[in-house]
Amino acid sequence: MKRVRRYMEHPLEVQQQVLRHLLHRARDTEFGRKYEFNAVKNWEEFSRNVPVRDYEQIKPFIERMMYGEPNVLWPGQVRFFSKSSGTTEDRSKFIPVSLENLYDSHIRGARDTMTFFYQQRKDARIFWGKSLIMGGSLTPFPEHPDTIRGDVSAILNSHVPWYTRPFLTPDPEIVLMANFEEKIEAMAQALSKEPLLVGIGGVPTWTVVLLRRILEITGKKNLLEVWPHIQAYIHGGVSFLPYKEQFCDFFPTNTFSYQEVYNASEGYFASQNDLGSDDMLLLLDNNIYYEFLPMEEWESPNPKAIPLEAVEKGKVYAMIISNNGGLWRYNIGDTVTFTSTHPYKIKIKGRTKQFINAFGEELMVDNAERALAMTCEALNAVVSEYTAAPIYFEGAGRGGHQWIVEFKEAPKDVEQFATLLDKNLQGLNSDYEAKRYKNIALERLCLHAVPPGTFVQWMKHRGKFGGQHKVPRLANHREYVSEILRFLEN
Repeated sequence: MKRVRRYMEHPLEVQQQVLRHLLHRARDTEFGRKYEFNAVKNWEEFSRNVPVRDYEQIKPFIERMMYGEPNVLWPGQVRFFSKSSGTTEDRSKFIPVSLENLYDSHIRGARDTMTFFYQQRKDARIFWGKSLIMGGSLTPFPEHPDTIRGDVSAILNSHVPWYTRPFLTPDPEIVLMANFEEKIEAMAQALSKEPLLVGIGGVPTWTVVLLRRILEITGKKNLLEVWPHIQAYIHGGVSFLPYKEQFCDFFPTNTFSYQEVYNASEGYFASQNDLGSDDMLLLLDNNIYYEFLPMEEWESPNPKAIPLEAVEKGKVYAMIISNNGGLWRYNIGDTVTFTSTHPYKIKIKGRTKQFINAFGEELMVDNAERALAMTCEALNAVVSEYTAAPIYFEGAGRGGHQWIVEFKEAPKDVEQFATLLDKNLQGLNSDYEAKRYKNIALERLCLHAVPPGTFVQWMKHRGKFGGQHKVPRLANHREYVSEILRFLEN
């Protein structure tokens, strides 16, 4: 906490030190020489020298690194590459994970998270029992076997510090299994016999699949009957709002804690340091230098980012990072808003490519999640998964939005649910409300309820089953909605 308090109290000073360190370490790489890192003294010079990049623009450098070429973006040879599905794209992205990035960002962030948990809960017992960390698998790169690819969770699980190994379950042989269906079953069998489980970490989608299977095996009503000492679920990757009711059924007690983290392939960015608040503290000394892209710059061919000291509360920004894996002014595609600047605390709003703005409605994932939660609470329903897309104008017809929703507990009247969801969206988003005024531009949303298990089966069908793969929530195209409807027909 002494280290944490330093960057909470002196955030800009700490960030400047991070930038200087990163530039110094990479000054003799090909990238560092090209952009004269040795002459860069501050953010103004850094931002003037180095353009903001997305994955496609940095991909040629990464591919050379995957073939074993050293000193390209980061000193030495980087062996590990995190496979990121890219929420709105079918092709995979491979993010370099140097050993420094692994230990000084990812693992340091995990230590910060545990620090916050122990500070918040005086009865914390995470290092008394066992914890499960859901994760993916690792495979060699066929063209260069020294290069290893896989989910960032699998890279972490294969490098956990010695002092944490006694507190993790099940065995690494199960955790790193390549076949996800077999892994889920092996985990479920092992964990159903583990009475000392105290914590779970992972992406909610696949954690739900595992927990349901454990209830099937044990025949118990809830998971407190299986794990009487359990204290916490640490989650990230997607919004937890659609899953909250399901977890309350799994763990029906007010002593169970939920802690959100923001850990991506590129680094460990933020963690919930106050369990009573729904925002996260930005981790400023994890060898990541942060910049932010205002919404009006998202589609610009030469986007202009701003430094941390220039952000304003309540505005939505795309996050730009430079890290100790060799990503320089990289647009990771996530959007955040600041809830505080003393200290710097954020909420995730969605993805720069996950929104619907076909008619000027600017509907973000955050709007959708909150409207769903409000509607479910009012009508005693529980949503398992969902996705939504625009319905474009045809002839003299009006536009609208089409939602595909999988219910765990369906409402009595799906049409009533759709009407209330539409009303709640209008209450949360004035642009959507304006387009819905008297149905002039947009008609009420159309909701298509699908059978239980549809989304898991669809993700499996498209090769996105398990690991860090996430269900795409909103899209400005109809690709996902059309795919699911065709999948159901077949």
